[in-house]
Amino acid sequence: MKRNVTLWFLLGYALLAAFVNRADAARNYPPQIEGATEVVYKSVDDVDLKLWMFAPEGADREALPAMLFFFGGGWTSGSPEQFVHQAKYLSARGMVGIVVDYRVKSRHGVQAVSCVEDAWDALRFIKHKASELGVDPDRVGVGGGSAGGHLAACLGTIYASEPDAPDALALFNPATVLAPIEWDLSAFPRLQSQLDQANEMIETRQPELEQRLGVPPAELSPFNHVEPNTPPTVIFHGTEDRTTPYLSAVLFEKRLQAAQVEVYLMTYKGAGHGFFNQEPYRSQTTQQLDDFLESLGWLR
Repeated sequence: MKRNVTLWFLLGYALLAAFVNRADAARNYPPQIEGATEVVYKSVDDVDLKLWMFAPEGADREALPAMLFFFGGGWTSGSPEQFVHQAKYLSARGMVGIVVDYRVKSRHGVQAVSCVEDAWDALRFIKHKASELGVDPDRVGVGGGSAGGHLAACLGTIYASEPDAPDALALFNPATVLAPIEWDLSAFPRLQSQLDQANEMIETRQPELEQRLGVPPAELSPFNHVEPNTPPTVIFHGTEDRTTPYLSAVLFEKRLQAAQVEVYLMTYKGAGHGFFNQEPYRSQTTQQLDDFLESLGWLR
């Protein structure tokens, strides 16, 4: 591929690789999750969508902060089991950790826009049922990996002005750039030229991507919807990610900073896609997530 189309390929079109139904993303479904409270948060098309809540032991407790996690798999496959480790960890630290199931293409024939709708409904369910679930409705964050990170990022950008918007984002190699970027890079002529040519190329691919997403790509591209009220965000990304490339994380960080959103990009040199559930990265990212939540006053 010529250099002048490399930038956009890295930013967005490489995401099409995530549409493949990977064996690792499809593992462990239906999920077998022990030690959690199983709850149906939504019924649609004769499908009961569930979430699993890991809460600290003890019936009498104050309302606790919570974090919902959405699995990755290109909106095509995947399992809520992907984030059980993180949910259990937060429970042990005094939060409510939640893993969420949502509809995907391979099981339900849906487009990505339906995945986003399910994620939003899961968040609203927790917020609306907070008192009976022992959750503080003003301290509910969302997180996820890859396509799941995209869902979380959508909730914190597209829905940022809604009453039930999330209060924090934890994004693991997320897909945040799905459409051509309109950004003045005139101070960097060579980069501006590459971006302009790459955007022209990707325009020809937009119908294909729109068919997969179910809406024009810009409508589901978190980069395009960042607002000043997007919540505090932590991003974990490897520099050798070939599915949701590191450059997209850098640009998303810069976009958040431009909107004066609190953001932390945790860079993992040499790490590829999905690195965060492999040691030593899993322990490292989990500790950094802990540090982030402690900085918000959610952990002590």
